[in-house]
Amino acid sequence: MRQINKSDEEWKESLTELQFAVTRLKGTERAFTGEYWNHHEDGTYSCVCCGEPLFTSKEKYDSGCGWPSFFEAPKPELIEEIPDYSHGMVRTEIMCSQCGSHLGHVFPDGPAPTGIRYCVNSASLSFSSKDAHGKEK
Repeated sequence: MRQINKSDEEWKESLTELQFAVTRLKGTERAFTGEYWNHHEDGTYSCVCCGEPLFTSKEKYDSGCGWPSFFEAPKPELIEEIPDYSHGMVRTEIMCSQCGSHLGHVFPDGPAPTGIRYCVNSASLSFSSKDAHGKEK
C-alpha cells in the first residue's frame, strides 16, 4: 500500500510539467537532456514527488545511455518493479514504492558487481549534495 496518495491536481501543484509527465503519466525525457545524466557531485538522489532517498552517487555510473544510471539501489524495498509491455517491448518499470512515481526502467546489462542498470529519468529525481564531511550543503 502506498504511503502517499494524491490526486493528479495535487501533483500538478508541486511538479513541473515535465516532472508530472514523467512521474505520473509514465513519460520519458529525451536522452542526454536531463539534469542528472552527466552529473558527478557526491550526494543523494531522491524521488522528486515524495523526497524518499532512492540512490546515491556511490551507485551512479556512466552507462552511455543518456539517462542517470545506477548499478544498485541501497534500499531495494524503496524501488518497486513491475512488468512493462508498452511500446511493443518487454521491460521492467521501476517506481517509487512510497508514492508510485514512475522512475524509469531496470535492465540486466549493468556493471559488476550487480549486473543491473537502473535507468532513471532526471525529471523523477531531486539531488542533495554533501560536503567533505558528509553533511548536507
